[in-house]
Amino acid sequence: MVTRLYDGMRRVDLTGKVKGPSENVSQEQFTASMSHLLKGSSEEKSLMIVKMISATEGPVKAREVQKFTEDLVGSVVHVLSHRQELRGWTGKEAPGPSPRVQALTAQLLSEMKLQDGERLLGPQWLDCDCDRAVIEDWVFRVPHVATFLSVVIRKGLLILSSSLDLTTLIPERQVDQGRHFESILDVLSVVYINAHLPREQQHRWRLLFSSELHGHSFSQLCGHITHQGPCVAVLEDHDKHVFGGFASCSWEVKPQFQGDNRCFLFSVCPSMAVHTHTGYNDHYMYLNHGQQTIPNGLGMGGQHNYFGLWVDVDFGKGHSRAKPTCTTYNSPQLSAQENFQFDKMEVWAVGDPSEAQMAKGNKSILDADPEAQALLEISGRSRHSEGLREVPDDE
Repeated sequence: MVTRLYDGMRRVDLTGKVKGPSENVSQEQFTASMSHLLKGSSEEKSLMIVKMISATEGPVKAREVQKFTEDLVGSVVHVLSHRQELRGWTGKEAPGPSPRVQALTAQLLSEMKLQDGERLLGPQWLDCDCDRAVIEDWVFRVPHVATFLSVVIRKGLLILSSSLDLTTLIPERQVDQGRHFESILDVLSVVYINAHLPREQQHRWRLLFSSELHGHSFSQLCGHITHQGPCVAVLEDHDKHVFGGFASCSWEVKPQFQGDNRCFLFSVCPSMAVHTHTGYNDHYMYLNHGQQTIPNGLGMGGQHNYFGLWVDVDFGKGHSRAKPTCTTYNSPQLSAQENFQFDKMEVWAVGDPSEAQMAKGNKSILDADPEAQALLEISGRSRHSEGLREVPDDE
């Protein structure tokens, strides 16, 4: 990206008379380039992007845009990691091209519309021409392109870096102190999912449940995620597909569907995509336990026994049934196999907890569970903490 930035600056023609790139970058070229990239319109940004891709003034090939986007996404992870700005997440860097970098690159390119209105989907489109108008439209409609350029310049070159606020781009990662935990998600996955959350919930993710920390138990899952506000659930099946859903409301154990049209399903690996509501039905969220006549488990989208995403009460099993797509979210099959098995699952609360949730967190288990309190009293054991604290009032 440094080479691309340098070449783009050299190709800036301030007079309109220069036949080719200059040998060096003048102060005027540098200033104009930074102005276009950081403060410019979609037209000005697209002008610089084309110059960073190619020395020619004409259209560029889609495969050249793909390589530029891959360099851009990879450099964002590198810069944020180098500047220690990952806010608790990992880059998950490995030898060779990163699958998550390639997945986000493909997702960003899928938003590009060619001259005839067709989407840039699949390798068959890579030899298509992309002119300035196509690039400008792409930059205008896909804000991550300009945002990533801004991150690379401001944090990488330390130009106006203090004016860049990363709080809504990368949420702060919160895990209980003293517990080592490596998430299924890397920083690029989180950036992508986070961009689709309501803005007031984008600044912080707090771990509620992890099968690694809390065990492979559906009861533990229910105990950790209910009444905790909006949250993101994600799991990885045995075939390394990573997918999940955003619950816009607190999970509750009950036999009815819940949630609203802000809920969505998503995939992270092998491809990145978000699938929002269709309006066909209101089967957004479902969580049930201990019933004999209706399914027990956690589900999102679709219908009983045919969910877009289902985690069974027999923890470690689930399904993603969508032929051809989920009725609620228009999502395809998210898992590699329709009926899948998994070992890794996480649930993250997003945004700040409400006052009611914080009050519940401060309650004693005896306040929350009257049966436990009664059992203790029947057994003749005293409550040693009684009188040493105030029992919180119920809302």
